[in-house]
Amino acid sequence: MTPASPAGYSTADLASLLDLTPARVRGLVRAGFLHPARGPRREHRFSFQDVVLLRTAKGLLDGGISPRKVRQALERLRAQLPQGRPLAALRITAEAGEVVVRSGREKWEPSTGQQVLDFEVAQLAARAAPLARRSARAARAREAKLDAEDWFALGLDLEAAEPDEARDAYRRTLELDPHHADAHLNLGRILHELGQVRAAEQHYRKALALRPENATALFNLGVALEDGGRLEEALAVYQRAVAADPALADAYFNLAGVHEKLGQKAAALSQLKTYRKLLAARS
Repeated sequence: MTPASPAGYSTADLASLLDLTPARVRGLVRAGFLHPARGPRREHRFSFQDVVLLRTAKGLLDGGISPRKVRQALERLRAQLPQGRPLAALRITAEAGEVVVRSGREKWEPSTGQQVLDFEVAQLAARAAPLARRSARAARAREAKLDAEDWFALGLDLEAAEPDEARDAYRRTLELDPHHADAHLNLGRILHELGQVRAAEQHYRKALALRPENATALFNLGVALEDGGRLEEALAVYQRAVAADPALADAYFNLAGVHEKLGQKAAALSQLKTYRKLLAARS
């Protein structure tokens, strides 16, 4: 990333978003709860994922959970946050002593906790929106100095709070690097959420041309095809998605739905059974 990149949140930004002092944010970084990037002056620059992780850490630590258990929870949460899907769709809670992350129908438990934790990432995104708009303005002022990865990193930071700005950042990424698979995938998802299914399909297919076995791109393409009423095509793509990632529970759920629509009740029940087994394994 070039030194001119405006991507990321500062220590002061995180302190403001999470009602912490800057000193406590720095202390949590020193303690190993976060591993932020460095800016051009070696200052910490935090991603929106870091915001989510730090909000989780704050809730657990304030509830009396030991730092060791909190670090374990954050490491597992960091590894399991969904790729290719918006963080703003998540809700993080504590249930029966376990930190639980929900994303649509799926849930998983990153580690053990002992207190009530319940927040929606969308609420953080709303608080972060003014900072995201500031980053977008800074990017436009320096666009001649930004490369494809700078724009992509900015898009990641903007997605949860300012999806329209994120869409433009991903488009800038692809202008500079048409072979950026992740930008195609993320731009496709934003367009899909805006109802532009055909445009989204094109970007999913471009991502798959670059990474043919990407399970998230396959799943998203399947959803686009299903939304367009192309059920046989969607069925084939969902089958490719579960072949690429046999643990992708939502793909089995959607397979069951497509089989049901096609009148294939036995196949629908089989896929639904697999879906339920996967969820049970996570609980």
